[in-house]
Amino acid sequence: MKREVAAVLEFEVTEATRIEMKIAVANPGDAEVRESMRVIRNDDEISPREIVVEHGSRIHMLDCAPGKVTVEYSATVHGSFPATPVTDADLSMYLRPSRYAEADRFFGFAASRFGSPEPDAETLARIVEFVEQHLLYTPGASRGTDSATDTLLTGAGVCRDYAHLTIALLRAVNIPARLVSVYAPGCSPMDFHAVTEAYVDGAWHVVDPTRLAPRSSLVRIATGRDAADTAFLDNHGGSLTLKSSKVTAVVVGDLPVDDYASSVSLG
Repeated sequence: MKREVAAVLEFEVTEATRIEMKIAVANPGDAEVRESMRVIRNDDEISPREIVVEHGSRIHMLDCAPGKVTVEYSATVHGSFPATPVTDADLSMYLRPSRYAEADRFFGFAASRFGSPEPDAETLARIVEFVEQHLLYTPGASRGTDSATDTLLTGAGVCRDYAHLTIALLRAVNIPARLVSVYAPGCSPMDFHAVTEAYVDGAWHVVDPTRLAPRSSLVRIATGRDAADTAFLDNHGGSLTLKSSKVTAVVVGDLPVDDYASSVSLG
């Protein structure tokens, strides 16, 4: 499968700051990837530093003086990424509560709703079905600081809210789970997208209760405990205002069909 993805960010730095961006596709391994990134501050091109962290996630970091900044990233991805390795450290980390997926607050709810299930594919399917039926996809219904608890009570949100609730419930029934930010061909409205990876039956499987895009077309960007680890833009020590962002992601040829019931692994 050949996919073409791109992101354009425009923001105003009002006080010198360190910027971190997670918009580049994850370390591709054997996949064929052609990509480019340009960062322009006012009229000058500047070069960010690249840091590769867990699961091939790539952070592009730059120390930026005040001014208007435009970031243009594009990539053509052809072929499959290697299977994500499984480590004991991951299986431990992704069972723990985190900032936006506070699994420890869901133990009682998960027990009353799901009983004492086995950490298997059937339990995964039941939790995904619950999240899909309980939430209404509603842009603007949530805040960037909302956690899985807020989402459960509100009953509405966007992709990151769906992912956080799914992750918290999975961890509460002893299934390791993590958030993946992706480029998502077919997604509407088009934007950076968030999905969940769950560890069952000896492998990581991607699930998405929003059903906004076929899972086999997704392109991994960043992987982490929750949105705190995968945000597309962070700044430290100064201030900036995001003026606009535009994301595109398409499959060259026919978009695949997803029944959302079968098992899919994301490279």
